[in-house]
Amino acid sequence: MMVKKTFVISDMHCANCVMRLEGLEDDLPGIRYIRGSYHRQTLEVEFDETQLSEEQLRAAIARLGYTAQA
Repeated sequence: MMVKKTFVISDMHCANCVMRLEGLEDDLPGIRYIRGSYHRQTLEVEFDETQLSEEQLRAAIARLGYTAQA
């Protein structure tokens, strides 16, 4: 089942941050779409809940040094 979530990443402040976060697509199974905006400090992710949980996604974001708020 595909789920689309928008997270607020208040500590994302540059294009490099966006690139690091969008790189999660290569590291995690089930991500269909991921786009970040440092101007809006948001990360939009569409993922398959049968392959990836929201908790796993938040943990992966945290491992990169960012805090994801729904």
